[in-house]
Amino acid sequence: MRIAVTYDDGEIFQHFGHTEKFKIYEVEDGHVISSGVIGSDGNGHGALAALLAGRGIDVLICGGIGGGAQAALEQQGIELCAGASGSADGAVEAYLRGELVNTGANCDHHGEGHTCGDHEEGGSCGHGEDGGCGSCGGCHQQPAIEGKNAGKTCRTHYRGTFNDGTQFDSSYDRGEPLEFVCGAGMMIYGFDAAVADMDVGEIREIHLMPEEAYGERRPEAVLTMQIAQMPGSEGLTAGQQVYLQDMYGRPIPAKVTAKDDTTITFDMNHEMAGKELNFTIELVEVK
Repeated sequence: MRIAVTYDDGEIFQHFGHTEKFKIYEVEDGHVISSGVIGSDGNGHGALAALLAGRGIDVLICGGIGGGAQAALEQQGIELCAGASGSADGAVEAYLRGELVNTGANCDHHGEGHTCGDHEEGGSCGHGEDGGCGSCGGCHQQPAIEGKNAGKTCRTHYRGTFNDGTQFDSSYDRGEPLEFVCGAGMMIYGFDAAVADMDVGEIREIHLMPEEAYGERRPEAVLTMQIAQMPGSEGLTAGQQVYLQDMYGRPIPAKVTAKDDTTITFDMNHEMAGKELNFTIELVEVK
């Protein structure tokens, strides 16, 4: 068995899509017999999954990961154990003892450009909110996606705007359609539901309320703590994107919204929470 861990200076790096290194462990009879560090070569989610598959990896241990990356790993037959933190060596030993719990994908997406990877690594403070992934936005339950494209790999171009017409994202600008498995939870619900019954070549305009996108803003996801109680928070500044940890060590993306001499405030709502979103969607291909 070969286990890969997103790696940085002995610790589990918390962004799968941005990791620069993996530590690879060779395991026989339930024990690590050797290990070594390899580079990621700056690849994105899909390419990283292929890179690991090419190295014969059976299991990936990581911190934060999105639905698209999870699907890419599944396609490569790689077992995922997400939501881990702390010592890379310790996590592997815990996995081998059957003590490591997989949280699955722990960030939501409407498409490219608003993923977990948008957050900097600077604040891995040891406290967070409750045990859920609600800070990523959109953890509310939604009906299953139904339609002729559900379960199929779809490629779409899209443009996203706010109600005032301001564009916040566009695959057209990047020159590459977005690829995802429709109905697999890789996209926000309203986007996914729209694509589920579209025809190839069709262009559709949709308007999504917050509950169909990243959910409403939650006041309980804004947390003010004493700096003295959060080792590592002393050097953080207002506006910085960081990762907190919940009681189980799972990563929670957050933004520092205020800081004074004694307290620091984190907003764990998704940056798009509470917003109505508009999309122009063009279905390019269904595989």
